[in-house]
Amino acid sequence: MALSSALFSGISGLNSLGNAMQVIGDNIANVNTVGFKGSTFTFQDLLSQSMFTSAGTSQVGRGTALSNICSNFEQGSFESTGNTTDLAIGGEGFFPVRQEGSDNLYYTRAGNFQFDDTGKLVNPEGYVVQGWGVDSNGDIEGSTRDIALNSFTSQPEPTKNITIIANLDKDSDSKSSILSSTWDGTADTPIDSVNYAYQSTVKVYDSLGSTHDVTTYYDKISGSEWEYIVTCNPTEDLRSGVAGTEGAGLLARGKITFSESDGTIKDITMSRLDSYTDANDQGVQCTGATGSLATTDAVITVNNPEVLTSSGPITLTFDGTNWSTTTGTIGSDSSTKVSLDLGGTSGADVTLDLAKAASAGDILTLTLTGSNDWVAQTTNDINEEGYFELNADFIGGADVDTSQKLAFIIGTRWNGTTQVPDSLATTQYASASTTVSQSADGYGAGALQGLDVDTDGLITGSYSNGQKLPLYRIALAKFQSMTNLKKDGGNLYSQTRLSGQAITSLPGTNGLGNIAPNSLEQSNVDIANEFVKMITTQRGFQANSKIITVTDDMLSELINLKR
Repeated sequence: MALSSALFSGISGLNSLGNAMQVIGDNIANVNTVGFKGSTFTFQDLLSQSMFTSAGTSQVGRGTALSNICSNFEQGSFESTGNTTDLAIGGEGFFPVRQEGSDNLYYTRAGNFQFDDTGKLVNPEGYVVQGWGVDSNGDIEGSTRDIALNSFTSQPEPTKNITIIANLDKDSDSKSSILSSTWDGTADTPIDSVNYAYQSTVKVYDSLGSTHDVTTYYDKISGSEWEYIVTCNPTEDLRSGVAGTEGAGLLARGKITFSESDGTIKDITMSRLDSYTDANDQGVQCTGATGSLATTDAVITVNNPEVLTSSGPITLTFDGTNWSTTTGTIGSDSSTKVSLDLGGTSGADVTLDLAKAASAGDILTLTLTGSNDWVAQTTNDINEEGYFELNADFIGGADVDTSQKLAFIIGTRWNGTTQVPDSLATTQYASASTTVSQSADGYGAGALQGLDVDTDGLITGSYSNGQKLPLYRIALAKFQSMTNLKKDGGNLYSQTRLSGQAITSLPGTNGLGNIAPNSLEQSNVDIANEFVKMITTQRGFQANSKIITVTDDMLSELINLKR
């Protein structure tokens, strides 16, 4: 009987429209849910029933059913927030999150994240956001893992470069014959201000983050030549063989030669003090004598220890009037004093005071057994950037090497052939000596003060030492079929066989959207659209209910035929 079929067609309409109203209700209920994606529904007719008519076989429908309910992944609007870990995705993609205590991964568009008490970046339900660790350049390392701050302190970075750009007054006078010889690391004031023309100080960091003053002293030699020494506090100089001596704090010395025509740098030299032997204890011995002079007749003074070598003995011969030698130059030829110049910058490097006058034929043989404390640097000792380096040790480790190299930058570098100026360089002009620019890299330990997230997902930490260090990169995932993802509640989705495997990549790559920090994606439910659907669904439900009541009346009339 067709009447019973009509009854069930009406029931199918009521069931389908009731389920549609449930979808509409769910959409409206989540109109303020962060990252919510509304659902859409479609209807389809049921398999038609064949029946005979006067025209032959015909078909009549048996009602309706829901064809499909799927999520609408249109972009939702953004709400700006004051939380740096509130994140939204502009475009395609999901945030992968891991369920605590398992390896199960879920996916969400809701980016209302925060750090928990263990340092993990989590959503409100405690699922941990996934990302990559990064190196110092922000490049990813390894595979995705939990984003977790294991330390809230940035490690210190020791200084590697010190830069001092100065102008040295062309009209300055020389204050000392040898600037390095005026330094005494055992004195309360290692160098007196009367011994140099200008000085400049920068702060450097050791590997533990402590700061130390490194001071460069300048003194004019003559014309366009200046000498300099690089020093630190003698009590902080813990180099083996130097600490506690007069050379403590004296790191390096050298000469700067300027162009006489334009005051720019022509050349720079450097010698490092890597060990120290007292000037009067260099092992210079008078090992043999002839004539009337005995070994004890000479008191030896060494003015420049760096010129001493162990290359062999030096023979001094007195002919009755003058002293002579085949090594070095005799500076004083009196019979009671011999001054020998071995090529040092001060002239007389070794002085012999004789207890009595020499006689013709007297011979003194000097054996130089001392070490060369000053190590002259050559172009082979220049670093990759073209700068001389000096050695310092502010920690003094016994079981491990704690020394650090400091590149000395004054505005000129060796290019493999000659010295070439940097864009900013030390000069010699006829104006007061002044420091134009000075700096040192490195930094001490710092406490984490804040986080920033870039559009490419890079999480950067801001520390109290002024450093901004890359920490992690947030991962995004996409699927071949987003509509086939399974909803798991809590704004979470999980992959299914029909959705395909998650494809994880960096934000802004491989078709994925960018990260919008300090923002949350709102629900994409359109209330106006949902209300229109509600009206049409309600009217459809009313019409289908009429099918049932009218069919019931018709069945009642049929039953009443028997009366």
